[in-house]
Amino acid sequence: MAGMRWARLRVDLKLPLRRGAWYRVHDLGALETAVEVNNTVVPVPSAFLQIVEAPPRKWTVVPRPAGAVRIPEEWTQYVVCPSCRERVQVERRPSAIQCPRCHGIFEVAWDEPYDGGL
Repeated sequence: MAGMRWARLRVDLKLPLRRGAWYRVHDLGALETAVEVNNTVVPVPSAFLQIVEAPPRKWTVVPRPAGAVRIPEEWTQYVVCPSCRERVQVERRPSAIQCPRCHGIFEVAWDEPYDGGL
């Protein structure tokens, strides 16, 4: 898997990407990077992405976005699975969580929360 990269948004944009979710980089460019979203290549301005070379293996902590319509109002924050992008509400600070969708068990990245560019 040499040369593979993963990316997530650093700011909120109107794109079909989930906040805090990681996507495989299809093509990395100086101005635009193509990421795979549901088997579709989506171009994203490179400046708005965080790109890593190792596959993410921790849940991303995400604060509830203002005006969110698909996230229950009582969720003040949630975590995003590094494997399948499932969202799960968190109220306490567990060190690891099992994903209800893919059943993977991953640590929670409390030390690197997603801020969405805030």
